[in-house]
Amino acid sequence: MHKKTESLLYSTGGLVAALIALVLLNLVLGAARGRIDLTQGRLYTLSEGTRAVLAKLESPVKIRLYFSQSDIPLPIKAYGRRVEDLLAEFKQAGRGKVTVEKLDPQPDSDAEDSATLEGVEAQVTPSGDKFYLGASISYADQKLALPALAPDREPLLEYDLTRAIARAAATAKPVIGVMSALPVFGMPPSPMTGGQPMEPQVFIGELRRDYTVKRVGLDAQKIDDDIKVLLVIHPRGIGEQAQYALDQFVLRGGKLIAFLDPSAYFDQLGQMGGMGGGGTPSSLDRLLKAWGLAFDSGKVVLDMRYLTGAGARTLPTLLSLNDNAFDPHDIATARLGSLLMPFAGAFTGKPVEGLSEAVLMKSSAYSQLVDSFAATTQGEAAIRAFKPSGTEYPLAVRLTGKFKTAFPEGRPKDEDKGEKKAGKASEAKPEAAQLKESAGENAVVLVGDSDFINDGAAVQIQEIFGQRIVIPRNGNIAFAQALVDQFAGDPALIKLRGRASAARPFTVIRDMEAKAQQAYLGKIKELEDNLGQTQEKLNALQKGKGQGAGAILTAEQQTELENFRRKAAETRLALKEVRRELRADSEALQFWTKVLNIALMPLLVTLAGIGLAILRRRRTPAI
Repeated sequence: MHKKTESLLYSTGGLVAALIALVLLNLVLGAARGRIDLTQGRLYTLSEGTRAVLAKLESPVKIRLYFSQSDIPLPIKAYGRRVEDLLAEFKQAGRGKVTVEKLDPQPDSDAEDSATLEGVEAQVTPSGDKFYLGASISYADQKLALPALAPDREPLLEYDLTRAIARAAATAKPVIGVMSALPVFGMPPSPMTGGQPMEPQVFIGELRRDYTVKRVGLDAQKIDDDIKVLLVIHPRGIGEQAQYALDQFVLRGGKLIAFLDPSAYFDQLGQMGGMGGGGTPSSLDRLLKAWGLAFDSGKVVLDMRYLTGAGARTLPTLLSLNDNAFDPHDIATARLGSLLMPFAGAFTGKPVEGLSEAVLMKSSAYSQLVDSFAATTQGEAAIRAFKPSGTEYPLAVRLTGKFKTAFPEGRPKDEDKGEKKAGKASEAKPEAAQLKESAGENAVVLVGDSDFINDGAAVQIQEIFGQRIVIPRNGNIAFAQALVDQFAGDPALIKLRGRASAARPFTVIRDMEAKAQQAYLGKIKELEDNLGQTQEKLNALQKGKGQGAGAILTAEQQTELENFRRKAAETRLALKEVRRELRADSEALQFWTKVLNIALMPLLVTLAGIGLAILRRRRTPAI
């Protein structure tokens, strides 16, 4: 009896001690916010790029989240909670450099006035109610707003927040260089423009809002040191001297975005110069060859899946791309929706050792390469000789890694100006030593089209009461801006990719419902077929009878009708069985899903505890 009492006391004391230890451990871990993210897509884990941006902060960043707590639709409220959770992760990763303040902007409140002043916009529910879900980021004297955090941009939420923090922390606007054979900066009045000045392209105007934009000539010998990102837009006729300048720019760490083109439709100046009828070509052949890629400036992509138009106006080389053509995980191509690419070229080849390639945009396999001089052919003539290649051609790629020079022999000689340069050699400044390889990893983006950022393909411009209104037609400019934003911001932004969505539809249940629906439709079709066959037999029997038979049914007709009625009744029973099985399978699947999500972990802990107790009892020697 004494031994039993002692054993009971030991067991009770052990349970109390275990309970106290568990509570203390929970308090310690709760204070440290330590946890393991087991969600699909690691929803609650910040990327290395975000952590790198936060680690560089020299002063505190203040994030104000404006989130209406009033009656709003449940999906929006659930998304707002996920925004709060993500901001909590930012705060923890910031290690004291990130503070988060939550405000509830009720109507006519100070919080609502603050939201308006900081650029956070009111949103409207389908029922017409107004609510706020936005944020402002403050860093020293800099302040940026995320006016509306929309659920459809949830995969880009971490990127949007990290980019805003990186922008606010920047001491000055980054300098963006633009090199182009096109009049992207506009043109003064001329006979070609009807005596009217040509406005700068909308894309250039958008860049000027966030960056300092500097022109770079196609004959540049060197890219200025203050230029962080260089956009090369249709470099028609570029020489080796300028390509050498681009080569050294990339090797010193500059970010290059090149829009090449096998047939630049909007290059009016090149066409007037006698360079072709449909469009003019451009490439960076020397650089591409050194990187292991090729770009055939005499071929355009014809794609029967992404063609534009119909009938006689079908234009299969005017590509109307959708989400299937984009990398869904890359920040630059996520959530684009649609993109229009006129007469694009394709990149082929394999990157050299040390470089890796990510395809941002591609054609379908139902495509082929055709001669660029026939790019504008429409209708039947355009597809008469079509033969699908089975290849998904890369239309836009990103190269990352350590780049090596495309000019191992040094700067190319300028034959046209060789004598003049030789005569002024004593006056020329000594040239910096040539770079042979980039010191660290860098990135270059190549796009096989330049027309897509032209106003004619990207936007619709209207004059309303003397005011110029710009309406995007597609995601063209958004794509180009996303590329620049990635490169012009903190280098860690390049490594950020889209997050997984928290929405987890029951795809298995949906598949079951779809299969059941197919069975349902199959039964309906069977019923209709039976009805048609019976009616045909009835008609045949009626024709075989003499006139005046009226509506009297023969024994054969009566038998057919009875068979039909029997089959109809059996089919209806089968339909009921399908619906019953569907409900049973769906309910069972939902039940077991809840069991796995809710009860699995406690069950595992319980079983582990029981197993541990049994093991200890077996090891304890009997007294």
